[in-house]
Amino acid sequence: MDEPVPGVTPEHDGRLPVDTRVEIRRRFDQEWARGFTVAAVEPDGYRVVRVSDDFVLPVVFAREEVRRERKRSMWWV
Repeated sequence: MDEPVPGVTPEHDGRLPVDTRVEIRRRFDQEWARGFTVAAVEPDGYRVVRVSDDFVLPVVFAREEVRRERKRSMWWV
């Protein structure tokens, strides 16, 4: 499933490891959606699982459509 990059360890090649909490870019409005984890790393992107119900989404998301989950800002503080 995950093709290694010669001379680069998976921890340092820029890919997100399986089980990393991520946000995905919604395709209809380009905003980021929270509540997912990486289910699998594939040559053309990521498969993600929705945390709320453990459903693996049926599409592969390109690397630029997935980012590490960001902490919510506390703008009122």
